[in-house]
Amino acid sequence: MTDRDVIKVPLGPQHPALKEPGNFILSMKGELVTEMGVRLGYNHRGIEKACEQRSYLNDLYLLERICGICSHSHSTAYVQAVEEIAGIQVPPRGLYLRTLVAELERVHSHLLWLGVAGHEIGFDTLLMYSWRDREVVMDLLAALTGNRVNYGFNTIGGVRRDITDEQKLEVLKATDTLEERTKYYAELAGHETTLIKRLKDVGRLSKEDVLRLGVTGPTARASGVSRDVRKDDPYAVYADLDFEVITSDHCDVYGRTLVRVGELMQTYKMIRQLLTQLPDGAIAAKAPRKIPKGQAISRYEAPRGEDFHFVRGNGTDKPERVKVRAPTLVNMQAVSTMMKGGYLADMPITLAAIDPCFSCTDRMIELRDESDTACGEYSWPALRQLGISHHRALGIDFTELSKKLASRRDRV
Repeated sequence: MTDRDVIKVPLGPQHPALKEPGNFILSMKGELVTEMGVRLGYNHRGIEKACEQRSYLNDLYLLERICGICSHSHSTAYVQAVEEIAGIQVPPRGLYLRTLVAELERVHSHLLWLGVAGHEIGFDTLLMYSWRDREVVMDLLAALTGNRVNYGFNTIGGVRRDITDEQKLEVLKATDTLEERTKYYAELAGHETTLIKRLKDVGRLSKEDVLRLGVTGPTARASGVSRDVRKDDPYAVYADLDFEVITSDHCDVYGRTLVRVGELMQTYKMIRQLLTQLPDGAIAAKAPRKIPKGQAISRYEAPRGEDFHFVRGNGTDKPERVKVRAPTLVNMQAVSTMMKGGYLADMPITLAAIDPCFSCTDRMIELRDESDTACGEYSWPALRQLGISHHRALGIDFTELSKKLASRRDRV
């Protein structure tokens, strides 16, 4: 195959199939993808660095805004690390409530994914149905925490809100409704011919590739790898719950669909256990303003996979280092393997099948000169000038346009 046979097709960072900015360069021969490159860096917000300038408690609200869908995942992973450094024992009731919101968030995330997956393959009826059902759990989260998104439920040492007996009954009633509706999705995934044909053998990822690339979450479990932090390294009260890790041997997008629908059924089972076994007592322990010196890691099974937080304290009221590794970061590199030998038309659903979150994932790009020496830190004006110079070298110059716009603003 010569260079003349290969066509390079850019997808993103702005594209109708992408809900967040990411750049993918697909090398193609005809309609088949021979190679794919991934480029991040369009959504970097510097949250890790910002955590060093805020108190431990303020960081909690910053970190839960890493992702609107996994806000409880990030806040729980963070507070678990801080609690370990400080030696804080969270009361059992606080742990049960923390786990309850975690599983409700999983329902919210998986139903959202099911709708997006349907939309990516032109099955918008599935989008409407699943997002209608998602409103049930969103209303529950709003009732329990006060917010539909970014719940603000966690605090260092426990949780901020208790639940009443009436709210327990509401959650159980809603769980029965959601379980009945999810059975329909399970039936759909198992027997709808059009859906099966569209998803089967798309975005294939072998078990060997999952282990080689360190893939996590439903993406790994759909390739026969039984990997789940809730079972492998239990946190909160998962050791007290009876549930199964759902896996599939399909190794494709269809398998990832089956795994998520199966996980929804297990989550309903866990929610009932959490509410029936909910102990009495306090919901939070007192936490000091200054956290002792020390460091800890925290693992959490987010809806997309393993969420990893590292926190290092230096004895002050601000952490010395906070490191976040969201599941999309490790799963993103697997998309290139999934797409090799696939069709361009399969790119949207293959990418959607890992349930990517670029806000969770994005990282800073470090610039180095020809001697491989880091160029140091840039101020905003210097970074802007660097971008202007870079594009000017490519033949893109907006100087005249900028002058015209400035002149127009002055006249106004």
